[in-house]
Amino acid sequence: MKLQFHSLHFDVDQKLVDFIQKKVDKLETFYDRIIDGEVILKVEKDESRDNKIVEIKLNIPGGQVFSKEQAKSFEAGADEAVEALRRQLKKKKEKMLAH
Repeated sequence: MKLQFHSLHFDVDQKLVDFIQKKVDKLETFYDRIIDGEVILKVEKDESRDNKIVEIKLNIPGGQVFSKEQAKSFEAGADEAVEALRRQLKKKKEKMLAH
């Protein structure tokens, strides 16, 4: 699946891009009609330790699903965001099958 990556105010490491790409690709096992997606990585300038923000938006037929998570690391935030998207996609698929 084609993902666009945007990192605000820093250069993203290729290992992180590969990690997130792999995680998001696994979502296709739950919902195979994902068109493409966008990942936004930010570092918030506050004193808290959870200052890494991961936003993932996936385009699907008839709309999109979105998740925004804040964590200590981008990897942890990506894990949480992908899990939230997995739940959303599962609900969408169940609704489709019900109709």
